[in-house]
Amino acid sequence: MLFNSFQFIIFYILVVGVLFSLPQRFRWVWLLAASTYFYMCWRPSYVVFLIFLIVVDYFCGIGMGKTDSHNIKRLLLGTSLVSNLGLLFVFKYFNFFSLNLARVFEQPFPLLHLILPIGISFHVFQSLAYTIDVYRGRQQVEHHFGIFALFVMFFPQLVAGPIERPQNLLHQFHEYRPFTYENFRTGMQLALWGMIKKVCIADLVAKPVGIVYSHPLNYSGPVLLLATFYFTVQIYCDFSGYTDIARGVAKIMGYDLMVNFRQPYFAHSIKEFWQRWHISLSTWFRDYVYYPLGGSRASHMVILRNLAVVFVVSGLWHGAAWTFVVWGALHGLYMVVGEVTRDFRLRLATSLGIRESRWYRLAQIFITLNLVMVGWVFFRSNSVANAWYIVRHMYIPARVSFFDITYGVGLEQFQTVLAFLLVALLIVVDYVLVYRPKLADTWWQIRPARWAAYVAAAYSLVFFGIWEQLEFIYFQF
Repeated sequence: MLFNSFQFIIFYILVVGVLFSLPQRFRWVWLLAASTYFYMCWRPSYVVFLIFLIVVDYFCGIGMGKTDSHNIKRLLLGTSLVSNLGLLFVFKYFNFFSLNLARVFEQPFPLLHLILPIGISFHVFQSLAYTIDVYRGRQQVEHHFGIFALFVMFFPQLVAGPIERPQNLLHQFHEYRPFTYENFRTGMQLALWGMIKKVCIADLVAKPVGIVYSHPLNYSGPVLLLATFYFTVQIYCDFSGYTDIARGVAKIMGYDLMVNFRQPYFAHSIKEFWQRWHISLSTWFRDYVYYPLGGSRASHMVILRNLAVVFVVSGLWHGAAWTFVVWGALHGLYMVVGEVTRDFRLRLATSLGIRESRWYRLAQIFITLNLVMVGWVFFRSNSVANAWYIVRHMYIPARVSFFDITYGVGLEQFQTVLAFLLVALLIVVDYVLVYRPKLADTWWQIRPARWAAYVAAAYSLVFFGIWEQLEFIYFQF
């Protein structure tokens, strides 16, 4: 069941209507039943594996709360880690490693014919955050099995995040959350903007991206660059759009989910990019991988090693393919080079007197965006060879008109103009949110302006939206 479907609208209206008619003590039951149904709409049988992980992690948490023995706590944490990561490995990585071992040893290795459970990486990491924090003493044990299950299965963010921490979400299910107009208005604003980003922008540019990246050797540099730019827009609008909708529908019900994106394409460095992009994942790796490896307390060389390891693992988290590993390693390389050259770059900019220059900061954004775009080439490509071809050719100029480029990759003239107008709107909105937040707040308080935005958004969704129910990109992870 997709957010961008009529089925979800009916489902959600029913969920909200019943939720606020129930006493507080029964609301978790209704939300858990709704979340279970929501997940089972994809493949009902796979809910068994999700229930298995919930049972394991619940009783591991209970066990850690009842013992003072460090060894027993470590055993219970190990049980949780093996269960969660073992299931993730079987479904997501077994065939990847088998195929690569087969190439190395030149003999067949067994393969499993399994369909990847939707969003498995998200709910595995969310559940592990609970058991790890209980082990560390940073989270109280949740004794209510149903509420713990709801924490893992809460339908707005079940399949594509944000990856919530127990400290933020668990206690909210114990609290009385009344219906308020303010929650409704804020939630509708988030969901509406998320839908605009998904069905009006991401799904519009998805077609040329798919055409070009399916056969990149057939296209010249300008087409490859345009398709890569389109994908840069697509993945941001698709994923942040999902997060906005998830936060919006949760907010209407009275629950607050964490902010997962903060206008990442206005970052001045790769380090800042990862402080703005998929924040719930980057902070998860920081807290549960980077810090245990020593974090920033170790020697300089160990810090650089830790950065490289975290990003390679992050790449592998995204998918069982070498393209994702290279994408993660590339961002790890960006981070390492950025750390090594940081002091030199700061001294150089200071000596040239441009450190506070607007043009210097604009150049930083431009360079960072292009580095990110090169990374997205590997993320989107079907193979490392195709990605390498695109990277080598997409900046090579060729004599071809703009509209010839767009007509050749699936968009009509009106759609091309619409795509660039909507992308321009996205850039303006993100710019205002980053650099003129007070202006945005002031403008949004003007009722006619606010309602004009609502009408324009509704008009855009009805007349310009792509309602083919395309899945969100991050569902595959």
